[in-house]
Amino acid sequence: MATSIVRPVPPKDPRKPPNSAWSIAFFDDEDGSTPARDFLELCPTSVRANLIAVVKAVAEAPPPRFGGGGKWEAMHGDMKGFYEVRGTGPKRRQYRLFCLLDHRGRLPEGPALVLITGMSKPHLTEFSARDYARVRRLGEDYRSRPSARYQVSDS
Repeated sequence: MATSIVRPVPPKDPRKPPNSAWSIAFFDDEDGSTPARDFLELCPTSVRANLIAVVKAVAEAPPPRFGGGGKWEAMHGDMKGFYEVRGTGPKRRQYRLFCLLDHRGRLPEGPALVLITGMSKPHLTEFSARDYARVRRLGEDYRSRPSARYQVSDS
């Protein structure tokens, strides 16, 4: 079920200054799934709303200028180049939406905040190396394509 979740930022004009809002796009995996959209659809409503609000705020800032306040964090180590949107749900469950910044403007809309996938975990636990490897694989798949597969959010 492909329901639209995030309202798009207006299409990009390459002549606009770099502090213009970025587009928001969902990465499509090679199997045809859209992992970030699937993750958001499984999140509790309040968590989904908070994650989407952060994504919109980041895209409108745009990303290089957004401070984050603990809700938008650059990742480090093996996950360098990824960003995570952080949310907390019922019973303090932690929700993470993993994103890439496409500065190169491979998408027709120009620079984009690309939503790759998401995961959740109980409070005070960590994701496994295998979990992070899956996120990196999806990101590498996105980056390796000359013309990335994506869906610009449509509402």
